[in-house]
Amino acid sequence: MTMDVCEIVTKRIIEKLESGVVPWKKPWNGRGGATRWSVKKPYRGINALLLEPGEYASKKQIIKAGGRINRDQLKNGHIIVYWHWYKIKEEGQEDIPDDEATYQKRAKPFYSRVWDINTQCTGLKSKFNDDDILDFNPIEKAEELISRYEDIPKIKNGPGGAYYIPALDILNMPPVENFHSAEEYYSTLFHELVHSTGHDSRLNREGIIQISSFFGTDSYSKEELIAEMGSCMLSAMAGIDNSTIDNSAAYINGWLSKLKGDKRFIFSAASQAQKAVDYMTGIAFEEEQREEATA
Repeated sequence: MTMDVCEIVTKRIIEKLESGVVPWKKPWNGRGGATRWSVKKPYRGINALLLEPGEYASKKQIIKAGGRINRDQLKNGHIIVYWHWYKIKEEGQEDIPDDEATYQKRAKPFYSRVWDINTQCTGLKSKFNDDDILDFNPIEKAEELISRYEDIPKIKNGPGGAYYIPALDILNMPPVENFHSAEEYYSTLFHELVHSTGHDSRLNREGIIQISSFFGTDSYSKEELIAEMGSCMLSAMAGIDNSTIDNSAAYINGWLSKLKGDKRFIFSAASQAQKAVDYMTGIAFEEEQREEATA
């Protein structure tokens, strides 16, 4: 039986986790994460998770630009996911009207392949130059990202661990000197801030608003994954390398269990993590559609 796109992607994530690799943690390379070479824009959501830092293009884009995929790399294209929205007829409805307000839409995932133009292709030049190297202080950038969070919860610097209390909408962070590095401090702070976006006055996320969401439950496990992915996205934006910060084995085992039981789990978590980051930073992009597959 042919696997669908959700099964293919989930299988890859499971294989990486079981081999000890946490795929949403990326090393910092000075140019941010994976980008779409044709438009010089970052990949988002699940695709940011699937791809290592680099500049990627579809086979059609590469050929059109006068390049070619190296022969030994033809079978090594990287999977990306795109979504096709289609209209649904309601019961008793003969035709689907053009007015978007009068019909339902549903998204179906597809996948295509892209290649890194710098390591897998010949004849194409990077669209980055020396001026594009992100030369800034990661800590200052982290603070700048946090300052964009308009309705940020109150942050207390009290004793104990880092945690967010939804009922009080308060976040506690130990002093920075309690961490091994400033990078670890901000990675942890990002994690807790992503949790706070789930408050019922913000994104109203199940894992935060449900009283029954506690360690070991499905909603807790998913909320932790959302916060972890969101923290990694924010760290990448700030230039913080969090690839060496370890995750609890209990969390990883919990994620593996969910991934094996629900092929859409990783898609939902990545989407909600991206929404949390967008909410915090006030940044919104047009959703990636079918560009890599059709351009």
